[in-house]
Amino acid sequence: MKVYLTFDIEVWCGGWDHLDERFPASYERYVYGRSKQGDYALPATLDLMDKHGLKGIFFVEPLFSARFGPQYLRTIVDLIQSRGHNVQLHLHPEWTDEIEPHPLPKNLGKRQHLSYYSEDEQTALIALGKDLLTQAGAAHMTMFRAGSYAANSATYRALARNGLRVDSSLNECFEVSGPDVGTATATGRDWAGQQQVRVGEVTSFPITVFQDGLGRLRPAQVGACGLAELGAAMHSAETLGHSDFVIVSHNFELLKPDSALPDPWMVRRFSGLCELLARRADRWQVSSDMVVSKTSPASPPLPRAHVATVATLRRYAEQAARRFF
Repeated sequence: MKVYLTFDIEVWCGGWDHLDERFPASYERYVYGRSKQGDYALPATLDLMDKHGLKGIFFVEPLFSARFGPQYLRTIVDLIQSRGHNVQLHLHPEWTDEIEPHPLPKNLGKRQHLSYYSEDEQTALIALGKDLLTQAGAAHMTMFRAGSYAANSATYRALARNGLRVDSSLNECFEVSGPDVGTATATGRDWAGQQQVRVGEVTSFPITVFQDGLGRLRPAQVGACGLAELGAAMHSAETLGHSDFVIVSHNFELLKPDSALPDPWMVRRFSGLCELLARRADRWQVSSDMVVSKTSPASPPLPRAHVATVATLRRYAEQAARRFF
């Protein structure tokens, strides 16, 4: 079973007012996470992966740099690629109306999700994102992930028009994700639960979703799952015959909310995940390149972490403790 450690790398200024004043501190937090304990944003993430010999796919959001300057994006790309990881394209189009000159012929104000844009507009924004990343030194861009997983059928046509053939935007746990991709059924979107979804000329690798110890759907996100839950879900996926397991994280998930201080719970969780993947390397192949199957992959049942009820309850306890302390 191939396991994909994927990361959404983005900068957020806490709002859209006073961007120029807020940007320097926001950039420092989201990229470095500097404090007396160390740099616990991208540097610590990369260090932990290096320690265990793991490579990942980093979906980098570039539109912010059209507002603030290419040097900031180049620093992010260099940090990641210098460690041998794969840089690919991520878009949060709400930056669009913050760019001068406007990248679209008609600026209709702030629209949060890529799916709120027409196919031609999405095509133009994806092309701009590719160009910004290429100028920043990113190599071999073939993959894409929409911000907030907000891809629709027009997104896949726009990706094909830009020569991007692999996607990882679909997330069953987000209503805004792929609502018109395939056929909506009485039980949900027909791509839900699939490992690879062919949409026109593009193949999408959805974020893996599993049933947690209480039977609820849970995305395989580092910040949303306990370590034991993720381990149980991967074991279940392997047992059920899954060929792909997509995990998602972010550049800020090792930090406390609204702080540059490390979150010890999250640092332990991510470190433990890296250790687990390294220990199980004979069974789970961590890959930095999403390999499209030549045949239609089977659609086995969703992975289940039912045996990890205690682990799920432990995750609730951790979340409560994190909030309290």
